[in-house]
Amino acid sequence: MRAFVLRALEMRDCSIVHASDASRAPFYIVFDTPAGERHGILVYAFFANAKLIKNRPADEHRFQVKYGGNLKGALDVVIDSSRLVTTLFVGIDLEEGLFVAADPVMNTPAPMSRSIEFKHEHVELIRLQGWAVWERDRRPGKSKDRPTAELEDCRTEVLVGGKQDRLLDLVALERIAYQLDPGERHLVADKLKALRPAKAVSHPILEEFGIASDALFDLIEGASRLKMAVRGWVAEEHLAATLGKLKGVSECIRLEADGKPDISLRWKGGAPILIECKNTLRSTYSDGRPKVDFQKTRASKGDPCSRYYRPEDFPVLAACLHAVTESWEFRFALTTDLELHKTCVGRIANMIGVAEPIFSASAERVFELHYARTA
Repeated sequence: MRAFVLRALEMRDCSIVHASDASRAPFYIVFDTPAGERHGILVYAFFANAKLIKNRPADEHRFQVKYGGNLKGALDVVIDSSRLVTTLFVGIDLEEGLFVAADPVMNTPAPMSRSIEFKHEHVELIRLQGWAVWERDRRPGKSKDRPTAELEDCRTEVLVGGKQDRLLDLVALERIAYQLDPGERHLVADKLKALRPAKAVSHPILEEFGIASDALFDLIEGASRLKMAVRGWVAEEHLAATLGKLKGVSECIRLEADGKPDISLRWKGGAPILIECKNTLRSTYSDGRPKVDFQKTRASKGDPCSRYYRPEDFPVLAACLHAVTESWEFRFALTTDLELHKTCVGRIANMIGVAEPIFSASAERVFELHYARTA
């Protein structure tokens, strides 16, 4: 598998400076781009295949998180917060000459022997298009003898597949989309799908404005501009700016404490209104409605229902449609109007369709309704 990664980089004219021992995982690889810029990647690679398994779908492909014979441990995926080294978490199908990657941040720690499945149709898309992106439901682990994280992330997961020569694009994706929500990660991956290797490695316009060029992204046409755009993809900031301009708002504060709503707002001198901002997924329902994967990023494995919100946690949900519309649009709803979870009593359903009459483009209308109900 190390040879697959090295060859993938060489296919894009990168020079290998260092590659760790092929018998030890993960692989640490240092390479120079054609422009001479040096990068380091830490690759957690697993064999992917379509081997038939009893009681599993016949069209299923998968890769299993497994190193050696220890199937009961958990793998702590190392991620460099300084971004000097980029982590990849991939399944590699050597026969097909392709990879399928998952978000390293979402998969740390990763229980050993857990499988990440995908379908034959996804492999066909990779064969035809060279690069494919799709969503996968994540569920809490059920094994009694396999350790899992104290706080598990069970949000919808975005998988990215590519032919061997697109591995450098995966490195770009992980650098651009680091810590993005699944919907925004999906959008970035879709944007990269349309980009192609660039022959030129200089950007006079960037130099003119004093913006440091990143040679890694210069190898992909348009990726530097995409990278800069993503820096502003903070939905909470756009929401605060939008709400702060509304007539009648006397206070709009971003709350940046973990486990707290995102914004506290006063409307027409009333009591503070707590607002939670959530990005929609990139994919929509069949009728076109955007959908919000409405659950906490991490929740206690001892209480599966703790991952779901309660109406009393905050009165207003702001759904950001950017992943779908590519513009900073928001729809607002009172949490007391949202569908309740079918099995977790007193909790809100984890997948919410964004549409009228529950959701409104008018934040003012929702604020007025909230005050009327709490008067």
